[in-house]
Amino acid sequence: MALLTPEDLENINRQLQEADSAVRKVTGLDIKGICKDLYGTTPCCEKVGIVPVTSGNGIIGNFSASLHAITEYFAFDSFVTDMPDISGYYEAVKNGAQIILMADDHTYLAHNLKNGKIANNQPCTGIIYAEIASRYLKADSKDVLAVGLGKVGFHGVAHLVHKGFRVYGYDADKALLEKTVSSLGIIPFDPKSPRKFSIIFEATPCANTIPESVISENCIISTPGIPCAISTELQQKYGVKLIMEPLGIGTASMLYSIL
Repeated sequence: MALLTPEDLENINRQLQEADSAVRKVTGLDIKGICKDLYGTTPCCEKVGIVPVTSGNGIIGNFSASLHAITEYFAFDSFVTDMPDISGYYEAVKNGAQIILMADDHTYLAHNLKNGKIANNQPCTGIIYAEIASRYLKADSKDVLAVGLGKVGFHGVAHLVHKGFRVYGYDADKALLEKTVSSLGIIPFDPKSPRKFSIIFEATPCANTIPESVISENCIISTPGIPCAISTELQQKYGVKLIMEPLGIGTASMLYSIL
């Protein structure tokens, strides 16, 4: 997973509220409503144990506390274990956790101990951000520009293709682009021959990946990427509807997917 910083997670409740409001404005549903529609599930008093993990670069400041705030925001009963790692996992189970949330440098997972379902943050994040983009009420066509076709972006693009959207894809890694074209049948996007899109899905860890030449007035850019894919100047110039939040939307997708 992308390594977040404590600064990325500051004021997570405010970030969630702002994201929820933005999602509602562009789709007509809040994040809970979209997750419920997407997965056909609803929380029912599930208890979530959040286990800090010390391997790799260690525990990210604010991460466990942010997960606690996020799970509570989405109506899950949650707690953070006192101990990390295996001891923390044991503590979570002993204290009645039905779902485990834990992350290291490579994987952020949710595991439902009752039904055995397990979710990885990367595909779940790609899918939910693509789903939000696909529901844009003011889209002028079913054409979507997808920038970033890696572990998050590929799953989002697959979701869009499954829903019947015509996806134009771009990745600086030509191998990733060729793989996605071959397996999903998307159209390679040539930055040298730009066109404008009302729906843009972006999933890279790079800043300012969306050039002005592809931005239409009042388009949506749905992106889990950090830093931001578009400059503030371009966002304001074109009235871009930006859906971007560091952790909560992807976490909600994970949790709803395993109920």
